[in-house]
Amino acid sequence: MSVVERVAEQAAGNPVVNKDDLPLLLVLPGLFVFLAFMLFPVLYLVYLSFTNAEPATLFQGEEQWVGIANYIRILSDGQFWNSMGVTWLFVATSVALKVLVGLAVGLVVTGKRVRGKRFMRALIIIPLGLPGIFTITIWRGIFSSAEFGLMNQFLRMANLSSVAWLSERWMAFLAYNVTEAWLAYPFMVIITVSALQDVPEELHEAAMIDGAGFFSRFLHVTLPSIKRPVLFASILTAAASFQQFLIPYVFNQGGPSRTNELLIVYGFREAFRFQKYGEGAAIMIIAVLVIGAFMMLNVWKGRLAEGVEDA
Repeated sequence: MSVVERVAEQAAGNPVVNKDDLPLLLVLPGLFVFLAFMLFPVLYLVYLSFTNAEPATLFQGEEQWVGIANYIRILSDGQFWNSMGVTWLFVATSVALKVLVGLAVGLVVTGKRVRGKRFMRALIIIPLGLPGIFTITIWRGIFSSAEFGLMNQFLRMANLSSVAWLSERWMAFLAYNVTEAWLAYPFMVIITVSALQDVPEELHEAAMIDGAGFFSRFLHVTLPSIKRPVLFASILTAAASFQQFLIPYVFNQGGPSRTNELLIVYGFREAFRFQKYGEGAAIMIIAVLVIGAFMMLNVWKGRLAEGVEDA
């Protein structure tokens, strides 16, 4: 419809926009925001991964197309495979720790004999309200290698020798896990408590009548009932652990000697420390593909999408 026809129809009192097109118009603002802040940066990142972009050439149009050279160099770099292995080890250990803590705390705050459960639940979510960088900085002080570090003071009280927490590889890795668990356990507790409250009480009563003890009821009644929500929360927190950047960077920049350098820290270092934006972009694209495949595989294997098409 031409502009003249639209003006004529509007003058005649006829609506210019068809009612069937109204939902599309309502979606357009959100679609524009998505394209501007999500799709375009990702596409530009893909483009940079095939170039030799550097600070002097970025946004200047002077970068050169190098094809898959960045990906070949990255995949042949031993540091990349070390970062990938350490990242997946961190995902496995941190998720296991977060699930165990979430289950333990969830069982406590839903127990019938526990008093003050509402107050306890309010305390549990406090870490969610604190800035992540603030919390991580506090934990860095707790795991300080100095004698005045809080963990070293506890060790001295127990007549044990001090530990150079952030200067030894596996001690630093343990510190990463503890801090990550502290940051994420409120989310796991919220999901676990919600799932525990939905477990039918009749199942527990029937198990008690059959003579099942606490651990038997937990293994055969509680766990099967909360499996899907906990699995869903585990997948989400695993994705967050895979993308963890602040903890290793603030603690010791993935040290000592880059041995604990998680994948995102590795990509950041290549881009901003060595000023190889093309290779840094390629690392981030690989990270996106890996975590996307991981989540799709877990959703499919865990059958978490069952019933979505029928809804």
